[in-house]
Amino acid sequence: MTDADLPLPAGLADIFLLAHEQSPLMVALFDAQDVLTYANKAFRQAYVIAPDGRLTWADMMRDNHAHGRGAAIETDDIDAWLAAVTSRRGKTPYRAFEADLCDGRWIWMTETTQLQGSMLCVASDISDLRQSGRALRQAHVKALAAAQTDPLTGLSNRRHGMQLLRTSLSQSEHWPICIAALDLDFFKQINDSLGHGAGDLVICDFARLLQAGSRREDGCARIGGEEFLLILPAAGLPQAQAIVERLLARVRLSRPLANEPARGYSCSAGLAQAIWGEKAEALLKRADAALYQAKAAGRDQVLIADAEQ
Repeated sequence: MTDADLPLPAGLADIFLLAHEQSPLMVALFDAQDVLTYANKAFRQAYVIAPDGRLTWADMMRDNHAHGRGAAIETDDIDAWLAAVTSRRGKTPYRAFEADLCDGRWIWMTETTQLQGSMLCVASDISDLRQSGRALRQAHVKALAAAQTDPLTGLSNRRHGMQLLRTSLSQSEHWPICIAALDLDFFKQINDSLGHGAGDLVICDFARLLQAGSRREDGCARIGGEEFLLILPAAGLPQAQAIVERLLARVRLSRPLANEPARGYSCSAGLAQAIWGEKAEALLKRADAALYQAKAAGRDQVLIADAEQ
């Protein structure tokens, strides 16, 4: 038995909860599905959450943005903002960053992700610290985020997606790892017949469906015009295939074009499970080969790559 397995002495858990409730630190716990399971008084006040509120992190951010309270979110497109932040949230065991609240406070937030997927968030008010260099740091953070983000969809761009894949492959706790190479079917016909504006709407719709169907630990990237990458850590082929099949089913039902309400679209996918020691580029090449086979076999389906490809 490890120290982490030892049960807390009787009454100590209540003492910890009371201490958290009275602490000026903002403390919250999210489960593996990113649903808020605990928040102390300081966190609830900062993000304007009801005492019994059980909502996802994304819904919390949507509410803050819609009502101009809680987190200070500077965007005209909350979906793209959420996609961009989600591409970094929970992808590493520990992350720390500065953030602003709408009430004028400046906080230092830490996110600690456990192996089972839960995330502990702890923030402290650093408004009284020296402001020198803050504007420069914020500009650096924004520039880094922009360099990692696809500007149309808010997902990771190809460079960041491959970086996420390399990171996953290097961490044994992420195994088994599967990836899916995804490509929208007959996308050129949409662009040619309806224009690039319609094509952009379809791409953004697919990105939204891809993000919505992903787990927090998964990575989503747009790696080409209508090509996407889905990284599935801690998922074997049966689970990964089920995730991708559900995505393809949601895509079939989507009707993203208001001027063409009957017009849908579909997606093809190639799925590959990583081999220990395999490079990210080789793994993606195998997934791409399976994707091309899915296209040749009639599209709108997922095929699994052979380990020897």
